[in-house]
Amino acid sequence: MELNVVLHEPEIASNTGNIGRTCAAAGARLHLIEPLGFHLTARELKRAGMDYWSSLDVTRYADYDDFLARNPGADLIFLTTKARRDYTQIRYTPGCFLVFGKESAGIPEEILVKAPERCVRIPMAEGARSLNLSNAAAIVVYEALRQNSFEGLKLQGDLHRLSWD
Repeated sequence: MELNVVLHEPEIASNTGNIGRTCAAAGARLHLIEPLGFHLTARELKRAGMDYWSSLDVTRYADYDDFLARNPGADLIFLTTKARRDYTQIRYTPGCFLVFGKESAGIPEEILVKAPERCVRIPMAEGARSLNLSNAAAIVVYEALRQNSFEGLKLQGDLHRLSWD
């Protein structure tokens, strides 16, 4: 399944590295909207992304307007703690863009109010402010893949030294 993960102004290199690794494992593309809170050469980014980073399809954008201009008609789904419905109550279609905000503030409300029906959240306990960005991305990426029968992904694993038989 073609899937896109968008990070709007990510601030923490290790989170972006972890998300990059998730994208590589899921066959998803990663989109980074500047400004970034780190350099793409950051050691933490490479460490978290391990050797997957070099095989990842990454596109950078100068700002949100640049992202919109280069992806006209994109099927955007906004992940935010401010949404009224949860992430399992939406249909994820091939090619959709999962948009996550920066760690300290999320997606700007000026963006969210333009598409309230496209905003979803991950349920949390009362009083919890948010999940770690890389954990939230993994949860939603794999829900989108599950809804599409994990299309294009390897569904069985092999043992290293022994066999299942």
